Amino acid sequence: MTPRALLPHARPRSSGGNPVVGTVTRGTTNPNRLRRMDRWIAATHGAELRRAADPVAVDLGYGAAPWTAVELLGRLRTVAPRARVVGVEIEPARVTAAQPYEREGLTFRHGGFEIPVPQRPLLIRAANVLRQYDEEAVEAAWERLCARLAPAAGASRGGLLVEGTCDEIGRRHVWVALGPEGPRTVTFATRLGSLEQPSDLAERLPKALIHRNVPGEPVHAFLRDFDRAWAAAAPYASYGARQRWLRTVRDLTADWPVTDGPARWRQGEVTLSWESLAPRG
Repeated sequence: MTPRALLPHARPRSSGGNPVVGTVTRGTTNPNRLRRMDRWIAATHGAELRRAADPVAVDLGYGAAPWTAVELLGRLRTVAPRARVVGVEIEPARVTAAQPYEREGLTFRHGGFEIPVPQRPLLIRAANVLRQYDEEAVEAAWERLCARLAPAAGASRGGLLVEGTCDEIGRRHVWVALGPEGPRTVTFATRLGSLEQPSDLAERLPKALIHRNVPGEPVHAFLRDFDRAWAAAAPYASYGARQRWLRTVRDLTADWPVTDGPARWRQGEVTLSWESLAPRG
């Protein structure tokens, strides 16, 4: 992927003299909101972080309070003890407010999509950021962020960009995982006890997909099939929502390229290849 000129607006220059790329978002955040995304990152990307000499992760657009960056450091260090987190925010006042929370392994910087860190990070997490942009801005933002990731080398696939959307308390979440080469997978994650049907997750589709949930688009067909499999698995509800979900996802694998397995399904997750859900045209 090659960074494009078409990007969210450039704001005044940062203290380092480089233009800050992006616009201020609402900044709403709650403690523990991103726990599902963090657990998935730790499970699927922990080996890359452990192998790195300097495993740097960026929490892009952490919002009006620093909780998500603080929590990301704690969760990453359970699998990669040397991990460091840099919280990046485009609103200077939010950076100032977060700085009292700095500690060993955790810092905060003013910036945006340009990612103002000297090294290429092994992880960029951008949760509930692009949701507030136009759909046309997504591809350019992805390209710029992927270009900042640590490159693939040898056995390493390089850095990971995780971009997605969740509800206010983190019960429902959908995210896209991208490497230096571009999009890889889409993950749907939910608190199973709160789910009436899988298509409830449609309202949390990331910006690249949310406007494509219409007939003729792959994501619409997937959610339709997901609901049908969920209905067919209704007899398993007597054993609990988790058993119903497990049966549902297992049935989906007959027609859809599910890339994970029961260990992740039990967490209320399912991951598919990006190509299977990518917008047509």
